[in-house]
Amino acid sequence: MASRDAVRVEMAASDLLSLEASSRDHPLELVAFLDGQSALGHLGLEANGTVDQSEFDSEPFTGWIESKGGNPKQKAPCFRLKTSTEPLVLRTDARISVWVIRPTSISGLIEGTTAGCVTAIHKTAASSEPLLPPLLGDTRDEFTVPRGTGVAYELRAGEFVQIIDVEGQQCSDFMALRSDELERGAEWMIDSTATRSMVRRAYPGPGLLDKFYDREMRPLLNVMQDTCGRHDTFGLACTARGYEERGFPGHVNCSDNMSNALAPYGVARRSAWPAINFFWNTWIDSTTHHILTAESYSRPGDYVAMRAMEDLVCVSTACPDDIDPINGWNPTDVHVRIYRPETPIRRAVAYREKEDAPMTISQESAFHDRLTPLTKHFAPARDLWTPVSFPAHGTLGEYWACREAVTVQDMSGLRKYDIVGPDAEKLLQQATTRNVAKLPVWRGSYTLMCDESGSVIDDGTLFRLAPEIFRWCCGSEESGRTLQGLATDLGLQVRVHALQNAMPNLAIQGPKSRDLLRKIAFTQPHVPSLDNLKWFGVTVARLKDREGAPFMLSRSGYTGELGYEVFCSKSDAVAIWDAVMKAGEEFGVTPMGSAALDIIRIEAGLAAANAEFAPGIDAFEAGLGFAVDLTKTSFLGKDALERNAREPRRVLKGLLIGCDDVPAHGTPVFSGERQVGVVTSATRSPMLEHAIAMARLSVEHAENGTQLEIGQLDGRMKRLGATVSDIPFIDPQRKRARA
Repeated sequence: MASRDAVRVEMAASDLLSLEASSRDHPLELVAFLDGQSALGHLGLEANGTVDQSEFDSEPFTGWIESKGGNPKQKAPCFRLKTSTEPLVLRTDARISVWVIRPTSISGLIEGTTAGCVTAIHKTAASSEPLLPPLLGDTRDEFTVPRGTGVAYELRAGEFVQIIDVEGQQCSDFMALRSDELERGAEWMIDSTATRSMVRRAYPGPGLLDKFYDREMRPLLNVMQDTCGRHDTFGLACTARGYEERGFPGHVNCSDNMSNALAPYGVARRSAWPAINFFWNTWIDSTTHHILTAESYSRPGDYVAMRAMEDLVCVSTACPDDIDPINGWNPTDVHVRIYRPETPIRRAVAYREKEDAPMTISQESAFHDRLTPLTKHFAPARDLWTPVSFPAHGTLGEYWACREAVTVQDMSGLRKYDIVGPDAEKLLQQATTRNVAKLPVWRGSYTLMCDESGSVIDDGTLFRLAPEIFRWCCGSEESGRTLQGLATDLGLQVRVHALQNAMPNLAIQGPKSRDLLRKIAFTQPHVPSLDNLKWFGVTVARLKDREGAPFMLSRSGYTGELGYEVFCSKSDAVAIWDAVMKAGEEFGVTPMGSAALDIIRIEAGLAAANAEFAPGIDAFEAGLGFAVDLTKTSFLGKDALERNAREPRRVLKGLLIGCDDVPAHGTPVFSGERQVGVVTSATRSPMLEHAIAMARLSVEHAENGTQLEIGQLDGRMKRLGATVSDIPFIDPQRKRARA
């Protein structure tokens, strides 16, 4: 839990709640409810205070109270304790709702003076009942599909169905037919080919392209939530013939189970049913185009939730296949819940910080209320939805607004960590590639975190807010784990505090960005003013005057243009968005999405994870050698980077492509018959009016002006001519960003 977090835990009798803090500095509050009344006594606690809603992001808390018929303005009694590094374990003797709250002032959050995190672990009491995910709302019906069987059911338009893999790695075949057509004696069902054609991928998912269609391309269901993300729409439900040909005559199969379940609805029997095979892990080999399969990716409690767009007759199975790995060699049950149409189920996918981390589902950012009227095109950015484009302007309109005026973009998906303590500098010197000892207070620097082989773990901007307080803004939680591991291994006196989503941020970019911020950014005399900020400078400002909402303001960005980033608390996010948009009216401020940003960052030659840098690619091969200081005494990966710098094999260069064709990431680059590199990122440059690419090339073919070819159609049948160049493609001396 980060500062200002409030987390609800639904506890049953005999459940345990364990709370462990990384420091003793800040309080923790517990609120418990049973039938609208305080239930702290069921945890063995007595109230010793009341909740101050200004000290945490209280909207989920007050919204929940209101949904239960309570008064959200009434101060709730709480048990307030000073955090301790020793775990606190609580047991309840009744079914209660518990809120765990991390109160923190907004100014303390922004200034980084409230570092410290709390880990809350809910352990359920032993039970013979299956452990199912929390309800999404008010159910009309729910039932279990026992392993090796199938169940048919009806959905009314607007209702939701949730199909749950109870124990993990269990496939569930699904089909839906239109009720109105069945009444007329016709069978109109989900058509996988029509669906794939409409959504332009193997299967729909939450977001813009989220529907299953019939063969007339009429939508039948919306996919609202998907916590697995690995399914199949190519194969049939398993059949009797399939088992017979493998030596198992008479084996129970999903096609027969589906026919039997649907028979009461007048559906014709089929020996082989087309189906949506939820949780079946298949993929198509990119070379042979064979359909391959392996054990399911689904974990216990993974699910798919869909909204019916028509009255439907549906069938779900719990696949009986026990002769190959698709069900983990052990078929188990599937659980189905049906929710009423008024249930507020939002779009979401699963997010895990790493493979074995607890699952969370994607959230809406603190700016979402202002973004959703402007666009419906969102995509997941880690655990948040981020806009891809805005139809009123379009990707090209957003691009030119950033180049010529000013744009605002929600970048809240960035990860932020506060590193606090007397050994903070020592830790960061060991963890990052630049010399932190040279970084003054109120300055930042772009730097890297590498592993022992010199491969880039993460990149980001490190800001120094005080002699012993740093803020690391980066792309991945792996760098946070690396910092924590190093601090422990070296025995350092330092805290690494994950801010999670407590500090949403906006990128305000473009030549008019400073003019816009002059109208709203107030700074006190003891910190740098807006006009004092040089490139990578940072300060703490307030909205309009000394009483306004506080925010961290940095002169940084991901565009290569003059630009700034604003970091604020969740509770102030909407007010800051409104102020930015109002102040920017005279400058033509335009919201920008990730599609336009990708064009601009490629023109600027800025690296991206899983493109320019990835496991096995060292910092120099990623084109990031400028951020490596080999004169430092020691840092993680230095020995490998020194070795690789002496005799480099590959370098990152630009390719000027003589047409508008844009090659995909991973496309091979050729010199004659031989592959000499690979494209890492590419786009069509609106400013240069042709396609460009960044590519990792062998040093023998990396001289500027070298003529190479980018392979298309298996790399042989079509070639795009390209000329090697330096990067960035636009403004190589970064004069725009330094303006």
